[in-house]
Amino acid sequence: MTISVIPVAGLPQVQPGDLLADLLLAHASIRNGDVVVITQKVVSKAENRLEAVDPDDPLAHKAIVERESVRVLRRRGDLIVSETAHGFVCANAGVDLSNVERGQVALLPLDADRSARRIRDGIRATAGLAVGVIISDTFGRPWRRGLTDVALGCAGVAAVVDLRGTQDTYGRELLVTEVAVADEIASAAELVMGKSSGVAAAIVRGVDPAWLREGSVRAEIVRRYDEDLFR
Repeated sequence: MTISVIPVAGLPQVQPGDLLADLLLAHASIRNGDVVVITQKVVSKAENRLEAVDPDDPLAHKAIVERESVRVLRRRGDLIVSETAHGFVCANAGVDLSNVERGQVALLPLDADRSARRIRDGIRATAGLAVGVIISDTFGRPWRRGLTDVALGCAGVAAVVDLRGTQDTYGRELLVTEVAVADEIASAAELVMGKSSGVAAAIVRGVDPAWLREGSVRAEIVRRYDEDLFR
């Protein structure tokens, strides 16, 4: 299997109410079976998940962080690691000042799986194409330095591929292996999007057709509280 990752260049600055499916079709050559990865920030702008803060107060967004957190897990200086209503564990409840106008913060989409379905359905309705869509965001990771992109929501592509019951290369049965392919695709797409390039979407082409099914990050990837060893 050969996978290609193609940046979507030229997307305009997204405004509340913009139809992302139409913007993507206007700026990308999308094919059947592609997976379209688009950053959370763009989705949040289109869905008007923006709030005003005092541009001269570097901590003005902290009250919003507290409000968006259902559980604060750690505090270190100004950093808060918290759980959101979606079940995500991340820094500052996903509230972000980067790549938005000064005096604004972006909040996570209310339901990123639903956001992905809306884009997927729009592409299908307009262009007749069957694609997967992933909403991506940048997360830190426990025990490891550095950031990587993960999937906040998906549609038309599996969030997790369950390999339990299959065999490894030595013929041994896999008992616990579940691969978070939506996270892996999101991370691959980030390699061509970057953090400061202005490229907010990418096409991942050549994924296993078996992965192109209904998927949900919230249902498949987010670990329930009673299964989590660290909360």
